[in-house]
Amino acid sequence: MTHVTRRAMLAGLAGTSAEALLPGAAFAQNSTRAIRLPADITRGDQATITRVATRQPLVAMTFDDGPHPRLTPVLLDVLKARNIRATFYVIGQNVVRYPQLMARMVAEGHEIGNHTYRHPTLSQLGTESIQREMDRTTLAVFQTTGKAPVTMRPPYGSITLNQRKMVYQTRGLPTVLWSVDPRDWQRPGSQIVANRIVGNAHRGAVILAHDIHSPTVRAMPVALDGLLARGFEFTTVSELLGWPRWDTRQFRLNTG
Repeated sequence: MTHVTRRAMLAGLAGTSAEALLPGAAFAQNSTRAIRLPADITRGDQATITRVATRQPLVAMTFDDGPHPRLTPVLLDVLKARNIRATFYVIGQNVVRYPQLMARMVAEGHEIGNHTYRHPTLSQLGTESIQREMDRTTLAVFQTTGKAPVTMRPPYGSITLNQRKMVYQTRGLPTVLWSVDPRDWQRPGSQIVANRIVGNAHRGAVILAHDIHSPTVRAMPVALDGLLARGFEFTTVSELLGWPRWDTRQFRLNTG
């Protein structure tokens, strides 16, 4: 059971209502910034996940930075047509702005992960700021869907080992990174993105993508069909880890 202190989370959410009235969408602003795995990843670190050791032909498709009001619905249609469930690492500000999309994601069986509230570079923040980013997003997802994320992903992959351990120990959220990066954030074109995903996939892969880029969404039918043709099956991050479905986990906001 995950326990979140209501007082701490409400304090972190101060100002959300006013921000939600601002026009436009809060997406990752610097799409050309390098996204890379942290240099200090070590084996045996329970707080960090890049792939899962499995003999089954399972992969987890993950999408960062949404929900996007135009592109995410298109992607959801693509996934629904193939009966594929994915994991969406959402930005808290976008959760507040697009609750209907969040409701659709959950209704169609997708998992929701925590991708911070404002998409900052976590390696440059202190402990309290990181916890505030996590808590605001967790509460936004909970208030929108009735469920809370059970994993997190840092923007740009920028987070230190000590920070990963801190988030895991204080918030119960392991850091989920990836083992396949098609570098769609560089916008190389839909066919290249699809080829990189299909060509580099492996058993237990966590595949990184972004549902805020049109070429990525256009690449998905070819990429997903290519993975199916290779014999892969799709699952969410939680289920790839062997956990229960994320939306069946018990979550309670403490009043103290």
